[in-house]
Amino acid sequence: MSVDSEQIAWEGGTISAVWDHADRAGAVLVLGHGAGGTLHTAHLARFAAAVAARGITAVRFNFPYAEARRRVPDRQPILEACYRAAASHIAERSARGVDLFLGGRSMGGRIASHLVADGHPARGLVFVSYPLHPPREPERLRAVHLERITIPMLFLQGTRDAFARSDLLARTLDRLPTATLHLIEGGDHGLTVRGREAAAVIAEVADVAARWVGDITGLG
Repeated sequence: MSVDSEQIAWEGGTISAVWDHADRAGAVLVLGHGAGGTLHTAHLARFAAAVAARGITAVRFNFPYAEARRRVPDRQPILEACYRAAASHIAERSARGVDLFLGGRSMGGRIASHLVADGHPARGLVFVSYPLHPPREPERLRAVHLERITIPMLFLQGTRDAFARSDLLARTLDRLPTATLHLIEGGDHGLTVRGREAAAVIAEVADVAARWVGDITGLG
């Protein structure tokens, strides 16, 4: 494994990205960060390192507001344009024939899902704590566009996630024939589980993601 960083140019300027390289050529997973985080958020960085250790190169990047050290996320069209540019750059830089997966933590995964729903190519989507609805507002579901997605989707979700009430998540995924759900018992939106080491949770979700990607690519 090795790690390197770079600046990615897009129509709005430049953003930072970090590559956690797997030792062997294989799949590449692009990871957008959550609304309150950056590419350096500990949970995201540990997940990226863990999947790289399992044979999947992970690339995390900053959205423009995070790059500028602002706290309020950009409007969705800007987030989508930035993610699209980052994913295209990463695809071009990756070795020929490598399978590209998109996803991310919370908002980052949601933005990836909108890209794919609108036709951006990917082999699959990996969602770490998908924000199905705002906390305490379960009526505001962010799910209609998911029904337009035909590629495999993996949802890594805590059972105590305030952004995804369990019954609503189950009902949503019942309508998504390509979706796979892995629940972290007792996990909140950050996949924190009382009485359980964070490293063990990261290892669990990385194991699940690596097996799932391997089943799709045949490299598992």
